[in-house]
Amino acid sequence: MNNKKKSGAQYAALPVRERDGRRQVMLITSRETKRWIIPKGWPEKNLEPHEVAAREAYEEAGLVGRVETRPLGSFVYEKRLRDGSATPCQVDIFLLEVERELDDWPEKGQRERRWMSPSEAALLVGEAGLVTVLLRLAAPAD
Repeated sequence: MNNKKKSGAQYAALPVRERDGRRQVMLITSRETKRWIIPKGWPEKNLEPHEVAAREAYEEAGLVGRVETRPLGSFVYEKRLRDGSATPCQVDIFLLEVERELDDWPEKGQRERRWMSPSEAALLVGEAGLVTVLLRLAAPAD
């Protein structure tokens, strides 16, 4: 039942919430290398890009909320495939306003999740384009 296509495009959710008047983002760890990332996945038949992003946030981080339909930004990274090869991927990022954090979700035992400020998140992620998006979120809104 693997209908996912390795197209070089992925869709990601950037989970956000407000706490004590401050914006926070959630990062999760990748399954194999335990790097800090945001939930993301491959395009899926019959799902719009923002719907894929929302589904990944649920599966990988146990988050449910309102997802924007237009991308906030994008970044490119080298995706390591199971066969050891790598493919460049462009990831479109969709903002997800988190409404609920579930206690149980499909990948609960495989990842760590953590809320933090956007600037703290920018220090932990490895993709330069994602750092740029996080720093934009960290800037005070005028």
